[in-house]
Amino acid sequence: MIDAKQVLHVARLARLELAPEDVQPMADELSSILGHIEKMSSLDLDGVEPTTHVVPVEGVLRPDVAEPPLTREVALSQAPKHTETGFLVPSPQA
Repeated sequence: MIDAKQVLHVARLARLELAPEDVQPMADELSSILGHIEKMSSLDLDGVEPTTHVVPVEGVLRPDVAEPPLTREVALSQAPKHTETGFLVPSPQA
């Protein structure tokens, strides 16, 4: 289903470096995944509601309540390096 040329193309697009010995196993794994997806495509899902979880999930998020922001002193208190007005970060390497 997926050949080595396609794996190398996708790896290049994703900026992934694959060792030559990993290309064929990756092709086999991707082909297997696509085979499972193909099986699922053949299922009759009329009337089945889309879900994000298999079981009901309740009460996992706290209420979205606005709170006052952190003061500058509190925000900077955990920074390894800072000035009176902000964080100090290393300058980018040229």
